[in-house]
Amino acid sequence: MPSEGGSRLLAVSDLHVGYEENRAIVQELKPDDPGDWLLVAGDVGERLEDIARTLGLLAARFERVVWVPGNHELWTPPGDPPELRGVARYNHLVAMCRDLGVVTPEDDYPVWEGAGGPVRIVPLFLLYDYTFLPAGHLTKASALAYAHSTGVVCTDEYLLHPDPYPSREAWCRARVELTRRRLAALDDVPLVFVNHYPLVREPTDVLRYPEFAQWCGTTATRDWHTRHPTAAMIYGHLHIPRVTWYDGVRFEEVSLGYPREWRRRPAGRRLLRDVIVT
Repeated sequence: MPSEGGSRLLAVSDLHVGYEENRAIVQELKPDDPGDWLLVAGDVGERLEDIARTLGLLAARFERVVWVPGNHELWTPPGDPPELRGVARYNHLVAMCRDLGVVTPEDDYPVWEGAGGPVRIVPLFLLYDYTFLPAGHLTKASALAYAHSTGVVCTDEYLLHPDPYPSREAWCRARVELTRRRLAALDDVPLVFVNHYPLVREPTDVLRYPEFAQWCGTTATRDWHTRHPTAAMIYGHLHIPRVTWYDGVRFEEVSLGYPREWRRRPAGRRLLRDVIVT
């Protein structure tokens, strides 16, 4: 059950405000208490203007907003000035968030002191490295060839550029190593990991198209939720909102998703999910 009374630590992801119906939903997102925090686990949108407008709206309403990039924010859509690629695009997003007062993976990890705390919020930017291979495939080349043969290929292959890294997996390795060093320096306050992708592969087992798993994370983070004191792991990307447990740790997918997806879900489900539950 959610914590009773007072401010709350809430989470959402995959708002995809490029859709008019989703923009209307975001317009109605408001805190229940002036002290509520909101964790946004990526895929706000693709266009810089849309991302800035949405995060600015949320930052004006919630006490604190913490954002991590999804793959869609990292795309370089044609005609979206400035047409930055890779690290330059990410750095632009970080600077934009700082102007809005939004916490990013490049900032100090804030501590939630409200009901259920203290917990340290750890926003992650890790990407993926094609190690979530579909069954029967032992290499990235084989898995990608299979995905192309089925037509299930993530748009990242065309719009998410790793510059100046030679590949997306090289960028992922650099981000994982940087984050490992930061985590090793933390104290023993329980962590709430926030990442666009799950830290373990198991949540992808329910995907309708298993070949899509290779764009959903990295096996390099498989033990992070047990290596560190972890209160919860919040993620999105899969567009399958649900709670699962791994090694006694709650993993929650908190996405809105595309209109064709959320229209099929039961009415009355609260979009903003409580991170701290008792």
